[in-house]
Amino acid sequence: MARILVADDESKIRRIICDFLRRDGHEPIEVTTGKEAIDVFNSDLKIDLYLIDVMLPEINGWDVCRQIRRNSSVPIIIITARCAEFDEITGFEAGADDFIKKPFSPTVLMKRIDVALRRAKTEHTNASSKIVSLDGLTMNNEAHEVTVNNTVIPLTLKEYKILQKLITSKSRVYTREQLIDDIWGYDYVGDARNVDSHVARLRSKLGDWGEAHIKTVYGVGYKIEVD
Repeated sequence: MARILVADDESKIRRIICDFLRRDGHEPIEVTTGKEAIDVFNSDLKIDLYLIDVMLPEINGWDVCRQIRRNSSVPIIIITARCAEFDEITGFEAGADDFIKKPFSPTVLMKRIDVALRRAKTEHTNASSKIVSLDGLTMNNEAHEVTVNNTVIPLTLKEYKILQKLITSKSRVYTREQLIDDIWGYDYVGDARNVDSHVARLRSKLGDWGEAHIKTVYGVGYKIEVD
């Protein structure tokens, strides 16, 4: 069972979602404004996944997502009636794990929730059991911290996940599409060059280590190179 926050100002939508969540054994928590969603996030109540409508009163869904993402990697699924590609890109850049458009199939939504929860559980298991070190760089997945020669390197969540993916399978080449599927989500619709810009910033932040170890395989993708 997971505790799932449903943030939507349409009572009919909330009722449908919550009925399906309860049927699947989950515990829904309902809120109607962005401020209420943030208040729950800042409370002691543990939420396993957030379902956030974009057009929330007081604080919109994009900003709710951004505020949550500054301090947590909890799964977030954005729900919206808007269909423009720009809105989907905005959602993923705000830190959403998935994006579903109204009207939607409740069965499909439940499947996406299951996928997001399983992915989060896998990441948590890996994070709680691994400290990875390579040539002066250390990833402490439990603390979600990267150091190079004992200096902490601040990374965004996406940058951290890219490094984590590459370093746990050293010398394996990951295509842009594989990184998008694993980190942005299987139905990401933005430009694949978004991966390139994230990798470039990651390499720059890691300085000499990044230049020496994060290699571009032209026409394919990226890998961690080891001697």
